[in-house]
Amino acid sequence: MEQELKYVDLVEQPISMHPKKFALWLFMVTVVMIFAAMTSAYIVRQSEGNWLEYDLPQIFWVTSGIVVLSSVFLQYGYYSAKKDNIGGLKIGLIGAVVLGIAFLIGQWYSWVALVDEEVFFVGNPSGSFLYVFTGLHALHLISGVIFLIIVLISSFRYQIHSKSMVRMEMATTYWHFLGGLWLYLFMFLLLNH
Repeated sequence: MEQELKYVDLVEQPISMHPKKFALWLFMVTVVMIFAAMTSAYIVRQSEGNWLEYDLPQIFWVTSGIVVLSSVFLQYGYYSAKKDNIGGLKIGLIGAVVLGIAFLIGQWYSWVALVDEEVFFVGNPSGSFLYVFTGLHALHLISGVIFLIIVLISSFRYQIHSKSMVRMEMATTYWHFLGGLWLYLFMFLLLNH
């Protein structure tokens, strides 16, 4: 009887998650599904032949380092917010925003490098896939930078602190997700190119 009551108590406990965080997680799951479908299509299409061989732009190594460093800055900002260190929070957010913009500029230069190698969006599926991968990721990263700027503005208004962390937690989760997604795409392209 006592065990049954404990089980019932556990079952009746609601799972608690902020609705905005839940929506973010659902969005990230859809993004994972999109990129999983695209990388699967890449592998299938590559096996059919008519595949242009070219070198990946070297700037991908630089942009990968930039995205990792931006996550480090944002994590520092997150920890600072938890400790009510508003100065550290602002430094972390500003660093992540600046590095996010640097990443986007680097991605633009990767497209310039591809054009210099005569790899275009049309003409061969291998080039098309690369432009779609990097372009779609850049689009998501733009949304991440906008989100970080919104959180940064909130930090200047003292709306982000240890008792008000939802926006910071969401921004950090999404930014780390985008960084991990880029590293996945880069490794995928290195291994399957």
